[in-house]
Amino acid sequence: MDALTELNVLGLVLSGVLLAMACVKADWVRSWRSGINPAAEELSDASFVAARVAFVALAGAGIYLCVQGFNVSDDTTWDDAEFTTAVQGATDALDGSSGFGDIYAEDNDTGWIDEYATKIEQKVVEHGGGDAPQYGVNATPADTSTATEARYTVSGADSAFCMQVTRTRSKDGDYEPPGIGGGEGTVTVPSYDFAVMTRKGGC
Repeated sequence: MDALTELNVLGLVLSGVLLAMACVKADWVRSWRSGINPAAEELSDASFVAARVAFVALAGAGIYLCVQGFNVSDDTTWDDAEFTTAVQGATDALDGSSGFGDIYAEDNDTGWIDEYATKIEQKVVEHGGGDAPQYGVNATPADTSTATEARYTVSGADSAFCMQVTRTRSKDGDYEPPGIGGGEGTVTVPSYDFAVMTRKGGC
C-alpha cells in the first residue's frame, strides 16, 4: 500500500470517528461533562444540533476528499492486473515488429539494447489504458544480453515480468537512400526483425 493510499484510509477512519461523535446522545455528554466539572454551565440543545451539523459536514468533506485521493492514487500507481494487461499488450505489439539499425554498427553491436528498453517502457505505458499511470515502468536489461538476444526485467507494480527479445537481421527490409542528385546511393540502412515473448517473474 503506497503512502497516498494509507493517508486516504486514515482519512476515512477519521471521518467515521466524526460521524460517530455526531451520533452521541446529548444526555450522555451532559452526564460525562457534569462528572468532570459539576459547576460547568449546562449545554443547550441548540449547541448539540450545531455540533452534530459541524461533525457531519466535516465527515462528508473528509469522505469526499478521500474518494478523490483514491482516484489520484489509482492514476499514479500500477496495480497488478492493469500492469499485467499492459505488459501483454506491449509484448503483442512488439512481437513481429521491425526497425532500422545503425549504419555504422558492427554485427556484434549491443548499442540497440538500451534503446529498446526505452521502447518497451513506452509501449507498456501505451497499453496501460486511460486510468493507468503514464510513468513508473522500468525495463532493465540483463547482463547476459547479446547482440542478437536481450532479456529485460519489466517492473512497474508489485510484480515483474521477463521479456525476451530476439533480433534477427532482415536484408529484405534494408533501405538504400538515394545518393546526391538522385543517383545510386552508397549507404545501406540495415533492417532487423524482432521476436518478443514474456513470462512472469524477473530475468
